[in-house]
Amino acid sequence: MSSFPDRETVAEKLSTLGEAEQSFMQLLFENPQQDEALAEGLFIYLDNATKSRFLNSLKLERCGEWLGHNAPGRIQVRLMEIAKSSQEPAYLAFRQGLTRSGGLERAYPKAKV
Repeated sequence: MSSFPDRETVAEKLSTLGEAEQSFMQLLFENPQQDEALAEGLFIYLDNATKSRFLNSLKLERCGEWLGHNAPGRIQVRLMEIAKSSQEPAYLAFRQGLTRSGGLERAYPKAKV
């Protein structure tokens, strides 16, 4: 039995990330059981970007920034782990946008010691 959405659908939504896709992703964020599909879809999206002939780093940065701003705190660490999992330029561009969003710092603020 396959789950909905599958990882290919998530990767497709991330690749366009228009208003309709952003609404879809917001619904995906509401359900913690879909976190694995989100992670696997993100891996597919980034791997496809590494294999493309033209690297659209601005698009990858914007995707990372949007996810950092909109994804719930429970998956911010996972997003950063995915972004750091490769030294490919696509992953680096995504990580730069994710870092710029400050999502990880909002989810887990530094202790005031």
